[in-house]
Amino acid sequence: MHGSGLSHIVWSLHEQFYTTNGYNVLSVDLPGHGNSEGPSIKSIQEISDWIVALMKKLSINEIIIIGHSQGALVGIDFSSRYQNLISKLILVSGTHKMPVNQDLIDLAEAGDEKSILLMMKWGYEGSKAFIGGNPVKKIINSSREIREILAVDLNACNNYKDGAESLKKINCQTLCIFGELDKMVPLKVGEKMAEQIKNSKVEVITNCGHMIIFERAFDMRKKVISFLKNE
Repeated sequence: MHGSGLSHIVWSLHEQFYTTNGYNVLSVDLPGHGNSEGPSIKSIQEISDWIVALMKKLSINEIIIIGHSQGALVGIDFSSRYQNLISKLILVSGTHKMPVNQDLIDLAEAGDEKSILLMMKWGYEGSKAFIGGNPVKKIINSSREIREILAVDLNACNNYKDGAESLKKINCQTLCIFGELDKMVPLKVGEKMAEQIKNSKVEVITNCGHMIIFERAFDMRKKVISFLKNE
């Protein structure tokens, strides 16, 4: 599950690796994102329900969720409400509540590109140069996408209030991966959240910010596979 305003493209450095290790991988675009049609879903709970409908459509009985940022919030909600449909949960740069600065929401609702610049400023550790351009800016590249996709996602995160209760209901094995220098989900906040999940494990990636899936993809996926194989 991708984060706010993003798409399945964020998993490009992960998919083949997991497949090679024997797992069936489904990197989805939420409605309105990437190649998926329809309006963006307005709440975290409705995204969880959408996943259930997708599973029924594809005749999938059980899944492992790897969720980044907003995707982690979805993973928390899904695993607390649909315990019989999930075997393991992996939360990347995520926590059970993700309040969003009102200025950022206002900029996004206005379709202002400054919202993307703010996300990039807070999302990465230090000033990083990306070959071919920053991946976030390449995914969200128009005022319409900012207004109709990113703004909806940010509001969904901001409005999710069930997190504390959801953590208590998670029964599956859970891996929490945090960036040592994450500004959006500070390490202490993440570790405190993980303590509230039964049967959880924490991995910290040093010298890394919020965008672990880009910044330290190779380190992250090794930790994921080790967890999945109970090594």
